[in-house]
Amino acid sequence: MIKSIGVLGAGQMGNGIAHVFAQQGYDVVLFDISDTQLNKAVKTIQENLVRQARKGVISESLVAESVLRIKTTTDMTLLAHVDFAVEAVTEHEPLKLEIFRKLDSIVKAGSILASNTSSIPITKIASATSRPDKVIGMHFMNPVPIMKLVEVIRGHATSDETFESTAQLVGVLEKEMAVSQDYPGFIVNRILIPMINEAIFALYEGIATADDIDKGMKLGTNQPMGPLALADFIGLDTVLAIANVLYEGFKDPKYRPCPLLVKMVNAGYLGKKSGRGFYSY
Repeated sequence: MIKSIGVLGAGQMGNGIAHVFAQQGYDVVLFDISDTQLNKAVKTIQENLVRQARKGVISESLVAESVLRIKTTTDMTLLAHVDFAVEAVTEHEPLKLEIFRKLDSIVKAGSILASNTSSIPITKIASATSRPDKVIGMHFMNPVPIMKLVEVIRGHATSDETFESTAQLVGVLEKEMAVSQDYPGFIVNRILIPMINEAIFALYEGIATADDIDKGMKLGTNQPMGPLALADFIGLDTVLAIANVLYEGFKDPKYRPCPLLVKMVNAGYLGKKSGRGFYSY
């Protein structure tokens, strides 16, 4: 039975994943290399729980209880006892492979190692471990406490037992599961990132302004936000990383990242998190 959860990475996705597990009664060990990031993550989790309580989504007593279930650490060896670990570090393949190599050597035998990767094949990640049957993709959507979808991706060697345990966790978290085959981008980003990239090409080629491109997609296709605003929200560096995974994984020119996207990332215009992307913040 899964009782304890390890979360690696205390950024936007990691703190959201820790939040939803703690809210559902799991003991969580949240790891990051930065104490500052860990403190920021706990503060964000508490603020989001308070917001949920004010809206009547959860009881007020659950706020303090959930926060107390989260232990933070900069020492990965403190994840040795967890039953289920979720990696949520930067979308950078060499880093993820290194994390999984370390996790495999630290976390007790029999525990499941999951990745929140949004695009990198799970089979590749599992190859860095001695337990590929216990490795699976568990891709949450942002913001994690609000978005209902979790993509679950089986690697080539992922066992039925690992899949069923992960599917049960998705249900306990009150999320909906979409199962994807293990190809770059899976379901959501294989469709979403080319759409965003095409919107950037439309801007790059002078088809319309950023405002009009976003207005067209919002009002013309009933999307909650336009693709350029969404790119800023995701982070242009992350959008580019996923676009490169698709381009390199399929060798198809239709996935080629727009030169404007590359230029903006090189300039440090990463979207909302840097204060400037297609819009200023």
